Amino acid sequence: MKKLFRTAAVGAFVAGMSVAAQAADLPVAPAPAYKAPAMMAPIFSWTGFYLGGNLGIGWQNGTLSDSFGLFNFNANNNATFVGGGQVGANYQFAGNWVVGIEGDFDWFANNNNSVTVTGPLGTTFQGSNNGRWLTTLTGRLGYAFDHVLLYGKGGGAWVGSNNFTVTNVATGASASFSNNNTNTGWTAGAGVEWAFTQNWTARVEYDYVGLDNQTFVVPAGFGVATGDVVTTHNRNIQMVTVGVNYLFNWGGGAY
Repeated sequence: MKKLFRTAAVGAFVAGMSVAAQAADLPVAPAPAYKAPAMMAPIFSWTGFYLGGNLGIGWQNGTLSDSFGLFNFNANNNATFVGGGQVGANYQFAGNWVVGIEGDFDWFANNNNSVTVTGPLGTTFQGSNNGRWLTTLTGRLGYAFDHVLLYGKGGGAWVGSNNFTVTNVATGASASFSNNNTNTGWTAGAGVEWAFTQNWTARVEYDYVGLDNQTFVVPAGFGVATGDVVTTHNRNIQMVTVGVNYLFNWGGGAY
């Protein structure tokens, strides 16, 4: 009996060694290659500082009257090229809302705005008071559709202009009415902006600038209506511009 048990144990051991040897001869499957998890594209954000440039077209408008009621005024408000730059900052919150602040500075390219004045004796005068530059400081509020931002803006405006000058068309005599050459007012506008790369955006914007009235007193020696007070009314500037901004974005990247 003991001999039979020893014989069975030796057989089992030999069989196990044989199976192990056969398993060692089988090919080993290579370990699977490491694959990094897929990265999610970050959600674009309008949050960040930006600066850029703009160009477009503008119109200066307004009417005049005089205290003596002697003159008839006919304004000639021509369109003019405008160009400049802007700097600002955005903050995106509550999902899609964007709030910000912006400063703009633009130059006016020509001096074609003038007023034809007909005096009491049929004398014709040419008057001009042309804007040279415009700067605004505004707050912005917008709603973002991912890479597209619709916004409105409003704030203060300042316009630098030449002295108001009146010229007698017949004689060529002229007089300049020195006044505060920086005109204050307010501005409101709206636009659409598109982020076409991670940091570059393009925009189209409309702005309305309302300016305070100004008065000019006809000086002695001008030859007619000495002491008459000329007042400008409903003075405004309207502009349509296109612009490009570089966004220093820290709220997330596009693509």
